[in-house]
Amino acid sequence: MEKKMLFPQTGALIHGGDYNPEQWLDRPDILEEDVRLMKKAGMNSATLGVFSWSVLEPREGEFHFEWLEEIVDRLYQNGIYTVLATPSGARPAWLDEAYPEAMRVNRQGMREHHGGRHNHCMTSPKYREKVTVIDRKLAERLGSHPGVIMYHISNEFGGECFCPLCIQRFQEYLAEKYDHDIDKLNAAWWTAFWSHRYNRFDQIEPPFVSGENSVMGLNLEWKRFTTWNTNDFMKHEISVLRSVTPDVPVTANFMRLFGGLDYRKMAPELDVVSWDNYPLFHNDWETFAETMCETAFQHAVMRSLKRGTPFMMMESAPGLVNWQPVNKVKRPGVHRLACLQAVAGGSDTVQYFQWRKGRGSFEQFHGAVVDHIGTDDTRVFREVAQVGELLKKIAPVAGTLVQPRAALLFDWDNRWAIEDVKALAQATKKYEETCIDIWKTFFRLGVDMDVVGSDEDLSAYDVVVAPMLYLLQPGTAGNLKAFVERGGQLLATYFTGYVNADQLCYLGGFPGDGLKDLFGIISEEIDSLYPSDRNGIQMTDGTKWEVKEYAEILQVQDAQILGRYTDDFYGGSAAVTCKNHGRGNAYYVAARTAGEQMLPLFEKMLADGGIPVRKLPGGVEYHVRSGEEGRYEFYLNCTGEEQTVSDVKGKDLVTDTEVQGTLTLQRYGAAVVKTA
Repeated sequence: MEKKMLFPQTGALIHGGDYNPEQWLDRPDILEEDVRLMKKAGMNSATLGVFSWSVLEPREGEFHFEWLEEIVDRLYQNGIYTVLATPSGARPAWLDEAYPEAMRVNRQGMREHHGGRHNHCMTSPKYREKVTVIDRKLAERLGSHPGVIMYHISNEFGGECFCPLCIQRFQEYLAEKYDHDIDKLNAAWWTAFWSHRYNRFDQIEPPFVSGENSVMGLNLEWKRFTTWNTNDFMKHEISVLRSVTPDVPVTANFMRLFGGLDYRKMAPELDVVSWDNYPLFHNDWETFAETMCETAFQHAVMRSLKRGTPFMMMESAPGLVNWQPVNKVKRPGVHRLACLQAVAGGSDTVQYFQWRKGRGSFEQFHGAVVDHIGTDDTRVFREVAQVGELLKKIAPVAGTLVQPRAALLFDWDNRWAIEDVKALAQATKKYEETCIDIWKTFFRLGVDMDVVGSDEDLSAYDVVVAPMLYLLQPGTAGNLKAFVERGGQLLATYFTGYVNADQLCYLGGFPGDGLKDLFGIISEEIDSLYPSDRNGIQMTDGTKWEVKEYAEILQVQDAQILGRYTDDFYGGSAAVTCKNHGRGNAYYVAARTAGEQMLPLFEKMLADGGIPVRKLPGGVEYHVRSGEEGRYEFYLNCTGEEQTVSDVKGKDLVTDTEVQGTLTLQRYGAAVVKTA
């Protein structure tokens, strides 16, 4: 199993973060001190230039790269590599003044003013022209510098634009997709409803607040277009850089399970996926261990966007942030544990926003490695330095991979369609929450799952769970059938296979596109429950599951019934079924129930799939990374109490000691055990 080293120049895990020296050019003493402190903190990387446009090009056509080159030189001379960002995430005032078309138009149809960030029109030819100029000059000046190890494209892509340029491009996008046949679009969007038929593509507007919002096909295609247009802009930036320095890898920082863009469409354009990780630790609605578990899911999402390559945790807060509802300080030991979790989940970097706190503006109180006090004599700095030492100890992990044999299906298209559909109960659709709850239940069994799309290759997996797969992509049904027929264990739930990729309902029974034959059932009705409604499922193994929010009424064709409803007029009818296909099984759970209650069924699927379960104390996470040099087991104690784990054998890289049987983890403690 070959290692996939992201940065062979370093031969190690990356420890770094966003550095904004342009804010301190009048303080050479601080710039010099930064290098000393970075080395003391064990930093081997810094991200430069993220929002530097107005300093790099203070007036149109006037460029100043000397300060940036000096910083890159100084860092490299001290063993610190540079991740070099393009500055397109925020525009200088001169650009908006000269080219107002670069400013977005909002959903109300109003042109936005200069200010903020991430508010540029992705379509604007003039904006793309100016980005091309600054990116090319950046690559020509610094792209071949031995200290530059990666390009960071823009920053946290997001948002949408409703300007005339984007409307025209949307119309062209639709014409291309529907073969320049307006009747084909009308049929796909069912526009005869409410007499919303179009005669020409140039009649179509995006879903303005005061415009067309009742055509589900339009709403979904606008979201798809926004991703397509953003991706096209990102590819444009990448092409400029690669035309000058083709061998420098590129990344772009994503944002958790972001709802505005389909990251699966963007990931193929990047050499490495990176993301910005800001959990709401120490909140009022869940335990610390639950917050950590949900964060592990987010790591799995990012890891799965580019399987076979480690990802990067591009940003995280070494202390607190300044934009959450309650900006709570991380408790002692939490930072170290959260950093180790990122590496355990597949990241080869631990990076921060930000290195040094600025004196003013929006993020002046956002946490940083170096606080306004300006010294290394702070708890946060000491904890960051401890992480630096820890990353050196576990450096052999770099380039190894997390390779689960179980996967959860999550589609952005499906998410958007469920959010938009006028069905079920508007407040309790909870697609993301349902997926995360199931993922967490497997995780508590010591089973990590990838998070993949329904049209992706499933050959690496033995167990697949597909919650609420309402919208089926072309080929999804065939993909799932092939998975089961080769011996896979598949579980789907209520609200599966109702519509096709254009959101037209399948005829002949749900789930459509042949899936009713795969599962051996037809969903006749779906009941939405009030909080006061009560129902349950009596399983044949004697357990009883509580039903909440949704319950489908099934016609069973040739499936085995594993559970029946206990109440209401459909009491006694099938609620959980299984249809065998050779060595494979297709399970269907027709009602919403907590993942914890489905745990015995998940355990059976794992056993039949040949995937071992790792029983652990509550609040202890288990991750595995492996490569050509061996297997590394991560144990993370996400509780405030000492925990012990049995049947652990190998060398703990954290303590440099052998473990033979019982592993003791202190409060928020962790171990990285090389087992082979």
